[in-house]
Amino acid sequence: MPPFAGTATGALRFSHKPAAESSIITLNVGGRIFQTTSQTLAAAGPSSLLSSPPPFIDRDPDMFASLLAFLRTGRLPSAAATEDISDLSAEAEFYGIDPRLLFSSSSTSSSSLSLQRSLLLPLSGRDPVAVLSASPYGELLAAHGSKISSFDFSLLRRKTFLTSLPAVDSLLSLHHLSLAAAGAADFPGLQIFDLSSGTLRKTLNWRAHPSDPSATVQAICSADDRQLLFSSYESGRRNSSAILAFDLGSGGDLVPVSEFARHEIFGAELDSAIPATKLKWVPSFNLLMTAGSHWGPSGVVGDIRLWDIRIGGESSQVFDLKEKDDCFADATVSDGLSAMFKVGASSGDMFMADLRKLGAGNPWFRLGGGRWNGENSAGKKEGRGCKIESRGRQVFCSRGGDVEVWSEVAMAAAPEFEEKVMRKNLMGREKDMGGARILQMVFGGKRMALARSGESCVEIWENSDHS
Repeated sequence: MPPFAGTATGALRFSHKPAAESSIITLNVGGRIFQTTSQTLAAAGPSSLLSSPPPFIDRDPDMFASLLAFLRTGRLPSAAATEDISDLSAEAEFYGIDPRLLFSSSSTSSSSLSLQRSLLLPLSGRDPVAVLSASPYGELLAAHGSKISSFDFSLLRRKTFLTSLPAVDSLLSLHHLSLAAAGAADFPGLQIFDLSSGTLRKTLNWRAHPSDPSATVQAICSADDRQLLFSSYESGRRNSSAILAFDLGSGGDLVPVSEFARHEIFGAELDSAIPATKLKWVPSFNLLMTAGSHWGPSGVVGDIRLWDIRIGGESSQVFDLKEKDDCFADATVSDGLSAMFKVGASSGDMFMADLRKLGAGNPWFRLGGGRWNGENSAGKKEGRGCKIESRGRQVFCSRGGDVEVWSEVAMAAAPEFEEKVMRKNLMGREKDMGGARILQMVFGGKRMALARSGESCVEIWENSDHS
């Protein structure tokens, strides 16, 4: 892997400049001599101590060896697994290297199947964890009762603050702005909190009509590449819903820029205004996936829609899938696999729909056995409570207390392979399996965090090479 350089935003930018064109630099760190190139040291950034290093640095040479290996390759060496994460982070800060980069997802290519349960993060009070959110660098938010706890990327520093919400149902980390967005399904407004002080900065409201009370929040997500925050609202009378987009590039002012997906109940058409309870941004397609369902007298019904927010207004809807037969218990979309996924609420089966082949007819392909035709699922609720999330080119599905991982199998090109071939594995070691029902899975940096039913702690899974 070639050396990289930091950008103004903290992301990693790889350089292909030959090492021969870079001058050799000799460093004395703690009495040990290191030799590297000016190109490698430049990867630490222009404000780093290593941009113009002194002839002698009185620091731990073993720690420096790990940091130098990171600057050379973009990932920590296996020897770093024996070093304390807080010590390594402090050492990075001394040299002027953003310590979050050491443990970010951009610096690892490890398989999710190497994740192992590593620790439990206790939360203050007795309220069980309800919802989680994680940043790309591994900072973590956990809502429990009316409180929100914020952990830094090392998970060693925690702040807890009280909200005015009776219970937090939607949570989103906006760590690049030092903000957190939180909402409740039965309390009006999307609340924006300053993470450094734990204070309420502002409340983002929506009203179906000027005389109506402010609507409640059903789901939130962000499109960082477009600098947008999306919030799904449902009116207090539960007869209308909409999605608002707010500008994240306005210095934290979060000015509303568009409204779409507005629906209202007309007469007996109770299904016409189901609010979106799941939002997922697909950057490669510039699409927002919205999904919402509810249990009614006739079973589970819902909608999965795709929106091109560049068009604006209601015309931005590019796909609408009405879900009745084996409606989803949960749904997600994978940018890496260019596909949508769902868990059937009745059958409990996993289904996939290729984003590049959406059109007329049923787009769902049942993983592990052809297209579903509805057989043997009447009256069943095997998928109820299952949760699915995607990360990279893998899809994670919770089954009670376990997590299964679906990965694409590379197949030789042949006419008979019209669909992607996916393989299922259980994640983790045998001793990691089981436990209370999983409510949510989130991913940040090299970690996965789980919220389990009734538990007032967050379960952390880390790559085995740095547990």
